[in-house]
Amino acid sequence: MRGWLDRFLSDLEGEQRASPHTLRAYRQDLEDFLRHWEELSGPAPAPDHLDTTVIRSYLASLSGRLSPSTVGRRLSALRSFCRYLMRWEALEQNPARLVAMPRRPRPLPVAPEPGVLGLLVEAPSADTPLGVRDRALLETLYGAGLRRGECVALNLDDLDGEEDGMTIHVRHGKRGKQRMVPLGTAGVQALRAYLRQRPRLLERARGAGSPEALFLNCRGGRLSGRSVARIVARYRPAAGMSPDASPHSLRHSYATHMLDSGADLRAIQELLGHSSLSTTQRYTHVSMSRLLEVYDDAHPRARKKPPEPS
Repeated sequence: MRGWLDRFLSDLEGEQRASPHTLRAYRQDLEDFLRHWEELSGPAPAPDHLDTTVIRSYLASLSGRLSPSTVGRRLSALRSFCRYLMRWEALEQNPARLVAMPRRPRPLPVAPEPGVLGLLVEAPSADTPLGVRDRALLETLYGAGLRRGECVALNLDDLDGEEDGMTIHVRHGKRGKQRMVPLGTAGVQALRAYLRQRPRLLERARGAGSPEALFLNCRGGRLSGRSVARIVARYRPAAGMSPDASPHSLRHSYATHMLDSGADLRAIQELLGHSSLSTTQRYTHVSMSRLLEVYDDAHPRARKKPPEPS
């Protein structure tokens, strides 16, 4: 089975162009399952001995230790692995398909108000190259709705600048998808200010940097996803944001604020790079809750406290 696992991960990387993060998650999840299986049946179990009993035993061992979403992710990895084994006729059927996904709550996206986001993107100092970079990064995350992985993967040639705007070629979305995303005036101004300061960061690399990368770290190399999370955390207090706010919160805000302003749900789906409209529809619940608040405050027949008798 471990040989099949190596082949599976190799095909994920080569054929489906899975990201290093995805490959690492698949390997960790599936190796954890194989360890459990080997404890039950001994070393080197064969694919044709895999059945629902083993899978249910594994999921039961995770119950109470991991969240339902994490357990569901591991079952999803098993389903994909079993499909691969069936494709190569190492398995006749997919036993993981017969095991139900754990029920998991779907929390609504956290979407700070536009004024809060304004405070966040204006928090970095304009007097240092790193401060100018941070503002450009925050403006790009919020102004284009990018995932942090997509943002740090941007190269200089992914920008298509115009006099009145700019478009970003996102080449590194999930499963290698590509899309074009516009960036508004504030984002364009912040990016152009950063591009004027960027050579100073690249000089620190002394020839060992990442000259093609858009966002650079203090040593002239490509900025990492963890650094993006730290940058958002650094400026959260200045904006009064929740400690739970993350780079993805800016993406949630992008979608929610666009929807609140009347943007079409299909257009938002394309801009976010969602495969399914159901994923984008999560933001309609956020907007609906706000509409209900407006209704309760404004409509005479709404659920308001009745006036005190005179």
